[in-house]
Amino acid sequence: MRFIILSILFFFSFGYGQNKYQTFFEKGNGNQSAPYSEVISFYQLLDKDFKTIKMETMGMEDSGNPLHIIAYSADGKFDYKNQSKSVIMVVNSIHSGEPDGVDASMMLFRDLATTKIKIPQNVIIVAIPVYNIGGYLNRNSTWRTNQNGPEEYGFRGNARNYDLNRDMIKSDTKNTKELVSIFHKLNPDIFIDNHVSNGADYQYTLTYIQTEPAKIGKDLGDFMNKEITPAIVSDLKSKGIESIPYVNVWYGTPDKGFVQFNDSPRYTTGYASLFNSIGYVVETHMWKDYDKRVKVTYEFMLSSINYADKNVKALKDIRKKNALVYQPKKNYAFAWEIDSSKVEKRNFLGYEGIIKKSEVTTGDRLYYDRKQPYDKTIDFYTHYKSSKSIVIPDAYIIPGSWWNVIGLLKDNHCKFYQLEKDTVIEVESYRIADYKTATQAYEGHYPHRNTSVAKTTEKIKFSKGDYVFPCNQEAIKYLVEVLEPEMIDSFFNWNFFDTILQQKEGYSDYLFEDLAVKILQENPEIKKQFDEKMKTDTAFAKNPQNQLDWIHKHSVYYEKAHLQYPVYRILN
Repeated sequence: MRFIILSILFFFSFGYGQNKYQTFFEKGNGNQSAPYSEVISFYQLLDKDFKTIKMETMGMEDSGNPLHIIAYSADGKFDYKNQSKSVIMVVNSIHSGEPDGVDASMMLFRDLATTKIKIPQNVIIVAIPVYNIGGYLNRNSTWRTNQNGPEEYGFRGNARNYDLNRDMIKSDTKNTKELVSIFHKLNPDIFIDNHVSNGADYQYTLTYIQTEPAKIGKDLGDFMNKEITPAIVSDLKSKGIESIPYVNVWYGTPDKGFVQFNDSPRYTTGYASLFNSIGYVVETHMWKDYDKRVKVTYEFMLSSINYADKNVKALKDIRKKNALVYQPKKNYAFAWEIDSSKVEKRNFLGYEGIIKKSEVTTGDRLYYDRKQPYDKTIDFYTHYKSSKSIVIPDAYIIPGSWWNVIGLLKDNHCKFYQLEKDTVIEVESYRIADYKTATQAYEGHYPHRNTSVAKTTEKIKFSKGDYVFPCNQEAIKYLVEVLEPEMIDSFFNWNFFDTILQQKEGYSDYLFEDLAVKILQENPEIKKQFDEKMKTDTAFAKNPQNQLDWIHKHSVYYEKAHLQYPVYRILN
């Protein structure tokens, strides 16, 4: 009897030991993703049982729940500034209907903690287990109309219905503000954002987006293109996983070629590149089986860890070298567009796309025939070129009244000082010359685009307490991207300065008529310009209201704040 009891105890203790760290995904049928409570309790268990795992509670996100970070370090030390260790940061569930990274990360940290896999001695891995908690808690089986599993998943929007993968610059959400804080706490060498893709159909389970090489900087871009990405792709291939850059095709089929995704700073990887962090978005294909998607997400993270573990010095050195390229008085390229003259030939594993009659509508539809797989050579357009550039100033100066913008600059660790007294400073000044505005809401805004400015140099009196942000600092790229109005994701284009676009003071036509006569009489140069415009602009000559408005805007009565961009450039 005693032998039987001991045997039973041994059996249960052994079984418990084997199953104690099984994830919710592993316990299920391969098509089930862990609920939020299971995710947190699982990491709490790892934190309790292993000194190599550390779980921290961070600030609140929009749903009222705190974000967490889970970290692994082989020696149990979590010094993120240690130059002898690479830091990899992982974000899961930015879109909560795409939980592949959540389940993959749980297994990865478990396998690291239990030494089931080769232990990286020179890497600290940090993950946000669930970033969009509000969306993750909003679970059902229908949000992702075309997705093949898991059985339940969350919603794309967060608790306030923001798409968090468009919020990195405007930072409308608590989620993003906290993510920014975590990012700067870690200063990661490699940043991984786990997603699930839709769009065209093809044979790959795994596609990826890398930070656009031209925009991150030549040194780091070349290193990523020639060293890091090939090493990760090769390691995946050795594990039997074929991968390809994100198939950025929405109209037509991939066999006609496609372009590399243009990740502007509103996206996580575009944002990370502003601080010389190498960014990857893992995009598993939504129509592949869930268990296979989780597996390749796991393996991409592991391949990245293996590379970083072997190449700490190279990663640190190239980031430092790349940062030195961006300096005051040097040109900064922007307005990126695909360079169609440069094309790479890539083998592509796809399915034949067929146009056939729709059974639902009166039109035709695209159909991918999985019974007709192919291996073709296609065109991949990976090179972007800039059509504009500016000279980086020595500093930007911003009146203290623009506290909302100043707050975001502080959140992003931009160094500054404040004027100790009222001071007259010679600056470059912008007036908004033209812009177009979206006619439909986009993530809580009506963004501007195609913005252009008119530049003048003038002496302006600034007040005690106004903010000066020198450009000779680590955040130089961030400062330029958000403060130069013509940049695609500038604060101006995200509507932070829309009050300057509305004229506050006007005039009564019948009263201003008499004053307009006096203005022209007393200002010969204004009258000369007015007469010339009357001769050369037929539409203007036929529009009395526009004529009065022109005179008003060229007089001392016109308010200086209208269209005056309130961020100024200092060039010493």
